[in-house]
Amino acid sequence: MTVRLSAIVIARNEARNIEACLDSLAFCDQCIVVDGDSGDDTVRLARGKGASVTIAKEWRGFGPQKNFALSLASGDWVLSVDADERVSDELAVEIRRAITEGLAEAYEMPRLSTFCGREMRHSGWYPDYVLRLFRRDRARFSDDLVHERVICDGEVGRLKQPLTHHPVLRLEDALSRMDRYSSARAEMIVSSGRRVSFFTGILRGWWTFFQTYFIRLGFLDGREGFLLAVANAEGTYYRYMKAWLKGRDRV
Repeated sequence: MTVRLSAIVIARNEARNIEACLDSLAFCDQCIVVDGDSGDDTVRLARGKGASVTIAKEWRGFGPQKNFALSLASGDWVLSVDADERVSDELAVEIRRAITEGLAEAYEMPRLSTFCGREMRHSGWYPDYVLRLFRRDRARFSDDLVHERVICDGEVGRLKQPLTHHPVLRLEDALSRMDRYSSARAEMIVSSGRRVSFFTGILRGWWTFFQTYFIRLGFLDGREGFLLAVANAEGTYYRYMKAWLKGRDRV
């Protein structure tokens, strides 16, 4: 059977998300899940939804992990979705139309995220265009450990329907993400050879709160907007403090 559209998902301990994610990808011709050696039921649930699952015991970072998933895809087009994201019926129709018309080599789409149950229409979180649909032979992921991006050789179009994103269901999720992402970003700072001072984290953290809550109108997102601004500030603060500590210890 000719595979026109492949969906790729990387996951680790995503049992609470993977079924809903794969349900929203049922319109795709092929669904590939690369599991990062989960300790929960992610693999069993993904296979139960008919996905092709490959277990990668070595975590190489988000960029390399997604490039590995990409190497397993056989479709002419690839749709990359995270386990906590959902493709609506309206977006699925638009995606199908886009690959049929083929007016561009890749497409970005707006992403509508929630924070503790509230849709965030401000705070720098919307429309948050992300490039997720592309011709398999014309794009790849950057090798960044976190906040990877798609590098496309060709014209990039833009879709209208949003990809929904549920990264933070509880405040505990925000704290967990902050710790993981700040550690990865700190490692990237250190690996680049960039030196940061003790005060870098303090100043950057304060600026991140001000930017999120005031400049990006986070206050219009209500109380959740304030919580998000604080979480962003803490993530920035700890990123630079971890980088400073790593740099200090290497001297």
